[in-house]
Amino acid sequence: MDEERADRPPRDRRKRREGRELWDGGKRGERRERGEREEGEEGEEGEGRDRDDGRLPWRSTLLIALVAVAGSGFAARNQEGREALDALGRVLLLFGAAPLVFRHRRPVPVVFAVAAVTLGYLAAGYPYGPVFVLIAVACFAAVVHGHRAAAGGALGLLWTGHLLLAHLFYGHLPPAGDGPAPWGQELTAAAFAVAVLAASEAIREKREQRARRRADRAAAERRRADAERLRIARELHDVLAHSISVINVQAGVGLALLDSDPEQARTALTTIKAASKEALGEVRQVLGSLRTPGDAPRAPAPGLDRLPELVEQAGAAGLTVTVTTSGPSGGLPPGAGLAAFRIVQEALTNVVRHSGSRTARVRIARGPGRLDLTVDDDGPATGTEAGGSGNGLAGMRERAAALGGTIDAGTRPDGGFRVHAVLPLAPEETP
Repeated sequence: MDEERADRPPRDRRKRREGRELWDGGKRGERRERGEREEGEEGEEGEGRDRDDGRLPWRSTLLIALVAVAGSGFAARNQEGREALDALGRVLLLFGAAPLVFRHRRPVPVVFAVAAVTLGYLAAGYPYGPVFVLIAVACFAAVVHGHRAAAGGALGLLWTGHLLLAHLFYGHLPPAGDGPAPWGQELTAAAFAVAVLAASEAIREKREQRARRRADRAAAERRRADAERLRIARELHDVLAHSISVINVQAGVGLALLDSDPEQARTALTTIKAASKEALGEVRQVLGSLRTPGDAPRAPAPGLDRLPELVEQAGAAGLTVTVTTSGPSGGLPPGAGLAAFRIVQEALTNVVRHSGSRTARVRIARGPGRLDLTVDDDGPATGTEAGGSGNGLAGMRERAAALGGTIDAGTRPDGGFRVHAVLPLAPEETP
């Protein structure tokens, strides 16, 4: 094994090393993107972490209970007309806080239970104050979970019960000698209830907007990933289909002439070497876009300036191609240039693989705001698939559609085949 590794050519080892670097770079880019997304969403999801992971909010409930008990003790000092906060009052406050542990799992029963305990606390004549924090938290949880009617109903029952206690049954309830409450107090209680509902609804809407934004971002990322996957698939198909077709034809020529005409067989093998080298270079360029997101390509994308190379490669495969151009000269924008190059490349590849004609005509007409490409051959179709997958025409249509253009491909009345593409050019892209 060591001898084989030592005998391995340095070029093979270098290629393997480059492949490992490419794979590792792509993986690092994926991990970095995933980490950035998780870091960006962590702050938005922090508020509902206890609810989302299924744990009960013990800590926050304990804090609320302590605030209610301690705050009510301080509030009792300034409310001489109310009962002093004794052990029973503190127990009622704790009973009111206890259901809040389940406010995210059973928000409707919790909000009514807290309202009932709060009403009992007020009926016992204990002081106003932080006791209303309990019902506010319960209503907030109910509204956030979509139970607006339950939250409104619980607040309505609490307000109505307090209204009866303060204006009808006050003579039968502690504290002794208490009179009816002022009506302004009821207006304050109603305003408090409305404020609790409004604030809860506003927070619920904000959370839903954040959830929608997260879902939209996830959908956009999936669409971008799908679009990138399709782009890479089109590039690989066009590169490999064209080069493999040339290699296939030349391999057949080389095998047929290996004994009778070794020099011509050598020429075929030279063509195979050149075509495979070019294919490897273009595949490396396509895969290089996966190295690290945002990296600039190491080589410019091909355009119609490389059309003579296509003509030469087609000639090596036995296809004579004539090219005619009309309209203003000048380079095309990268997107339109790449699409035009790949469409012509795929059309010529299809002639080599599927047509009996050994000639093809390429016409390029550039006009105001559009680029017309026409590739004709005289046929007839050979009916052979040559290992093709049938994705060539679909790929051409996808390329044209991505720029807002169209592809018309089909058999001519005389038996030949025509591919006609129209690619729009923005006004600022036309000379």
